[in-house]
This record gives sequence, structure tokens and C-alpha cells, in this order.
Amino acid sequence: SMIMKYKENMLNLMFSICLEVEKMDELLELLEDIKEDVDFEHCDTVIDDHIIDSFDILQIISTLNDHYDISIPASEIVPENFNSAKALYAMVERLMEE
Repeated sequence: SMIMKYKENMLNLMFSICLEVEKMDELLELLEDIKEDVDFEHCDTVIDDHIIDSFDILQIISTLNDHYDISIPASEIVPENFNSAKALYAMVERLMEE
């Protein structure tokens, strides 16, 4: 029935939101281990405002490569991919799908 279908869709949606939140929390934990005084979750200018430096970026790249079993190519190492946890998360998801 229509109501059953609706309930199923809502459950799937809630499940995928929970999954996203969990994955984002995991990423935030990794980032905090690298640079604990940076608010990656709420700040979306960590590169633009020089909140993290090139050494931090290298550490982030190496941590994400290892943890998610991906290889971040040079072409992805641009400020818009590293300015926030949200941007990093989107890049990781994209690279995991490849």
C-alpha cells in the first residue's frame, strides 16, 4: 500500500541520514587527531584563512588515504576540497566510488 511504501521510504531516509552522520563523525575524529584546535565541522575556510598549513594538509591526505583506502590525486588537492570537513567528506565519498 501507499502508506507502507511511504514508511519504508522514511525509514530508508532516516537510516541513510544516520549513516552519513556516523561517517561524518568518524571523519571529524580523524581530523581532530591531526589538528585538535580547529573547528572543521563549522569552519569552511580552514585553507582560505590559513588555519591549517601545508604540513597539516599532507597529514590529512595521508590519513584519509590510509583510513579510507583511497588515493587522493594531485588534481583533487585544491582549497575547495580542503576548506571544511563537509568538503573533505564529499571528496572522500567521490573517490571511494571510483
